Amino acid sequence: MDYKNLFQRSFISFIIILLYISLYLYNPKYIIYFIFFLYLIIIIEILFFFKKLKLFFLIYIILSLIIFVNLDFNDLNFFTKFNYLILIIVSFDTFSYLFGSFFGKYKIMKKISPNKTLEGIIGGLFFSLIFTYLYSSYYDINYDLFLLFMTIILVISCFLGDIIESYFKRKNNLKNSSNFLPGHGGFLDRFDSFIFSIMIFTVTYNYIL
Repeated sequence: MDYKNLFQRSFISFIIILLYISLYLYNPKYIIYFIFFLYLIIIIEILFFFKKLKLFFLIYIILSLIIFVNLDFNDLNFFTKFNYLILIIVSFDTFSYLFGSFFGKYKIMKKISPNKTLEGIIGGLFFSLIFTYLYSSYYDINYDLFLLFMTIILVISCFLGDIIESYFKRKNNLKNSSNFLPGHGGFLDRFDSFIFSIMIFTVTYNYIL
């Protein structure tokens, strides 16, 4: 276990979460601009550091952005639902990393993402379900089979977003998308789960939620 990397990763994650909360408290709509900024940085990373399959990866990122802008940002309940997505992403990413680092033995994607373990996924899913329950209790949302199913689907989409990014990095012989974020690598490394899961969330938000 690289404790220096863990400290850097934890510190940067704390700063990002603090920034998100600050924007939300000051003016929630600033979060939308912040996310647009993240997409811009990610596109820059791809343009500068990826050589192979660059066009396909850009199409994937731009498609995610187009789907994101189709959300109804003026909905009064938008941020209650959107924060639920962010909570799932953060809890799954955090606890899958911790469980994988401390307890991971069974590798599940050796050729694409060798650090992914079964223990990490189980730990991430478990705590995502716990935080979903706490979040639903706080906002008086029914914690029913549908919400349970949605959490599992979003966890799967987070995992797939990570795998997609790992695949493109592997094709380009890259460990990280850049070195912009100590402990994480690049912005794409930090927000890869969001890129794919926002697509799933938008479909469910517009047609189901």
